[in-house]
Amino acid sequence: MPAPTRTPPDRWIDAGLRALAAGGPEAVRVEVLAQELGVTKGGFYWQFDGRPSLLAAMLERWERAVVTEVIDRLDRDGGDARRKIGRLFALATTIPDLMQVELAIRDWARRDADVARRLRRVDNRRMEYMRSLFRQVCPDENEVEARCLIALSLFVSAPLIAVEHQGRQRSEVVEHVLERLRR
Repeated sequence: MPAPTRTPPDRWIDAGLRALAAGGPEAVRVEVLAQELGVTKGGFYWQFDGRPSLLAAMLERWERAVVTEVIDRLDRDGGDARRKIGRLFALATTIPDLMQVELAIRDWARRDADVARRLRRVDNRRMEYMRSLFRQVCPDENEVEARCLIALSLFVSAPLIAVEHQGRQRSEVVEHVLERLRR
């Protein structure tokens, strides 16, 4: 008799990230995820020691997707610092459900010290990479830091700002900001 097919950990992690984006960490429930995946709850325990290990794997996946893989791709694709800065934001908008997951993790970090430490590490890695790029286009360290903070703030907060841009599309305004930051 063939061994039973097990649901791969990636499917559990993907479902967990979707639940996190939709309802925060409280929405990441093994029974609900199993139902969404059309499998038994028992299959979860073949892949994870428990809910905390799933949550840790979700955070690891998020960090890898939003920092490590982005930096690797920018460096692999090459180009000068100005081009990489532009592509950095373009890449960020291609990661599915990124903003919803990002905001859910930031909210979660307000209540969980371990998640707050992870978020701080992610933001520090993002800032350090952006510093390395902005230093190539701007010799003033104060200006580099300001540009990095503006860029990170734009990435995190722009979706939260509900404003009309006097006949312009949000993407046009963001591109204009990025253009000014790359000068």
